[in-house]
Amino acid sequence: MRIEQSILSNLIQNEEYCRQVAPFLKKEYFSDKTERVIYEEFEKFFSKYNKQPTLDIVKIETGNRKDVLDHQVKDVFDYLDKVTPDEKADAWLIDSTEKFCKDRAVYLSIMDSIQIIDGKDKQRTKDAIPALLSEALSVSFDNHVGHDYLEDAESRYEFYHRVEEKLPFDLEMFNTITKGGLSKKTLNVILAGTGVGKSLFMCHVAAAALKQNQNVLYISMEMAEERIAERIDANLLNLSMDELATVDKEIFTNRVQKLASRTEGKLIVKEYPTASAHAGHFRALLEELKMKKDFKPDIIMIDYLNICASQRLRQGANVNSYTYIKAIAEELRGLAVEYNVPMLSATQTTRSGFTSSDPGLEDTSESFGLPATVDLMFALISTEELQELNQIMVKQLKNRYSDPQLHKRFIVGVDRSKMKVYTVESEAQDGISDAGYTAEKSAFDSSQFGTRMKAIETDGFKF
Repeated sequence: MRIEQSILSNLIQNEEYCRQVAPFLKKEYFSDKTERVIYEEFEKFFSKYNKQPTLDIVKIETGNRKDVLDHQVKDVFDYLDKVTPDEKADAWLIDSTEKFCKDRAVYLSIMDSIQIIDGKDKQRTKDAIPALLSEALSVSFDNHVGHDYLEDAESRYEFYHRVEEKLPFDLEMFNTITKGGLSKKTLNVILAGTGVGKSLFMCHVAAAALKQNQNVLYISMEMAEERIAERIDANLLNLSMDELATVDKEIFTNRVQKLASRTEGKLIVKEYPTASAHAGHFRALLEELKMKKDFKPDIIMIDYLNICASQRLRQGANVNSYTYIKAIAEELRGLAVEYNVPMLSATQTTRSGFTSSDPGLEDTSESFGLPATVDLMFALISTEELQELNQIMVKQLKNRYSDPQLHKRFIVGVDRSKMKVYTVESEAQDGISDAGYTAEKSAFDSSQFGTRMKAIETDGFKF
């Protein structure tokens, strides 16, 4: 028996199986004319009445169709007379049906891709092919239909107390505001003006991750690969930028070898021409690194977001900067979710934000859609006074990890000659507005209404 026969037999006569797989099946998956007609009649009846049709109903509806010839009706009747359903929807049958759906989806996407390449598909361009294949490969039976607030309370409690796997910073305050580091499947963005230290900060995070035995992929859209590596060398080898140009090769080699012996991680730097690469190119790079180098990143750095291209949109007269930059952010965040990694990138401030000592989300250049998409966004602020102290002020702008009002502003030290960022003494945070707050009670608990609700919770409702 072919898997298609088993699927159709159980769709009509096995309700447990039908409820599990019906949402994922498509008529295109059935190549045989007889089987497609049977599925079409099943789908039409099931969608309208939310129950399975009987064999007789399928026969009657097929006989009434004007697009089915007499000999095809006979084939359907003969097919249905041989239907023998399984007694229950066992794991093998569900898994086999899922594999069937995935195989057919991949096959159909390949055939569609061939049509596009041959120019027979006038609606789609070659840029649509990666999305077609990606969608086909993602076919799976996900029967989760949502979180039941009351019935799933226990699993929710376990979620609250589960230790989430994060990539920690080597900077105390950043671990504080993110509750331990960057989470997987997130897009995190630095906002700063030209020359303030976006690339410096990203290179420092990349170096710190490598020292923590993590794999780092650093994608540069602005500087050459060697320039990025030079900054990371200054950080990891404890040599200033000037010293790197004059240091003896033996000393340089020894320090690199010593570093290699202390970490199990890898750092790959890849350069793309400005505004030429998008999430599709990055996805292809990730797959190529996986095949050629057995390399799977633990964090992806993109320097920087605004000079990436969009995979879905072409910049031109019909696409404004808001839509275009937001599309780039959504695609990059989708890539982070797909590969289960945190992603760190950067964006420029507006002209007014560059001269401001207190930038906000409104100072994001080109598109306010960017802060709407990201999980963490913070500004790096540099003034003449801070530069004299070798410090940078950090201001939280958006934070899905914790309350952004807690430690909204704080100071970190910076050594620009060695491309390092470091934690400063606690005294340096004194006097900073919004550096932090403590509250024994929430604002709600402190209100009169909150006090009454607390009493009701303790004593019960009184009517």
